[in-house]
Amino acid sequence: MIKCANPKAQYLSCSNEIKEAIERVLDSGWYVLGQEVSKFEEEFANYNDIDHCIGVGSGTEALNIALQALEIGSGDEVITTSHTAVATASAIDLAGATPVFVDIEKDYYTIDPKLIDAAITNKTKAIIPVHIYGQPCDMDPIIKIARSCNLKVIEDCAQAHGARYKSERVGTIGDIGCFSFYPTKNLGAIGDGGALLTCDKKIAEKIRLMREYGWEQRYISSLKGWNSRLDEIQAAVLRVKLMKLDTDNSRRVKLALQYNIGLKNLPLKTPNIREQIDHVYHLYVVKTKQRDNLKNHLYNNGISSTIQYPVPIHYQEYYRKKLGLISLPETQQAADQILSLPMYPELEENTQNDVIKVIKNFYE
Repeated sequence: MIKCANPKAQYLSCSNEIKEAIERVLDSGWYVLGQEVSKFEEEFANYNDIDHCIGVGSGTEALNIALQALEIGSGDEVITTSHTAVATASAIDLAGATPVFVDIEKDYYTIDPKLIDAAITNKTKAIIPVHIYGQPCDMDPIIKIARSCNLKVIEDCAQAHGARYKSERVGTIGDIGCFSFYPTKNLGAIGDGGALLTCDKKIAEKIRLMREYGWEQRYISSLKGWNSRLDEIQAAVLRVKLMKLDTDNSRRVKLALQYNIGLKNLPLKTPNIREQIDHVYHLYVVKTKQRDNLKNHLYNNGISSTIQYPVPIHYQEYYRKKLGLISLPETQQAADQILSLPMYPELEENTQNDVIKVIKNFYE
């Protein structure tokens, strides 16, 4: 079976370096918040050309910590998209705030800035744009709206490590950028992990305290916090993989171009790319009214594909009961028609050609 994502292949591409990194941690005798985390935080901050990086336990926790660090909670509203992993809404909900969903842009699947103004109320405190599939949101109008209404911007960068909006890396444009290092991500660990980026020193210091019980001194809490620490082994693995992130992203772009060429003139929609951005293709997503039949056809020919996301968050039982019925037509159409094809840096050209061939056969 040709896999849709293949984190083991990425491990094998640098297995010796990863094994050496893990051995280094084991031999050090320091397994929590040691030198590996500190060095990764420094290296990831430098990679993104920003002052502060704080490693945490997961991408979901990164979002939740960001909200609480900005004192967003009970009674507050946060504008975001329903076309995302449920983690985005879950982080808002766990902070005590209410997610307010607006529709996505038809061509790019990212939050539609033109719809944000109408969703703002006197309870709105922040916007969380999600850089979905590796494509940056249209950040200029989002930042403009946020600044004019005194709102915070928390970027959900879980699928966009290394992507650029114009000249800036995603995660450095708003107030805080949040990343997941789940194994299938462009920069993936071998377990859970996350990080926050910010240029605000005071916010960074607050987040560092919050991730470990609010301790300013060991065992003495100076503010509300809990346990959300990026561990030493994951940090060591991420340091290895960070060195090859740009190369891997370039490979993803090359694979995407080959899909574009191979699927040209077929009755399906390949990704549209926003001007002046660098898409990093965490996923390669096509859109077709025959999605389910195409997915079955691929499976019957030994090819795995995925649907992200088949049920928009606002239609999921918990959020539907909490928020009531919401109409988001572009989000619903995407959920009904999108399909992710195999995409990972180690995908070989002949394997990708097999995928393209099977898709062509479906439409013949």
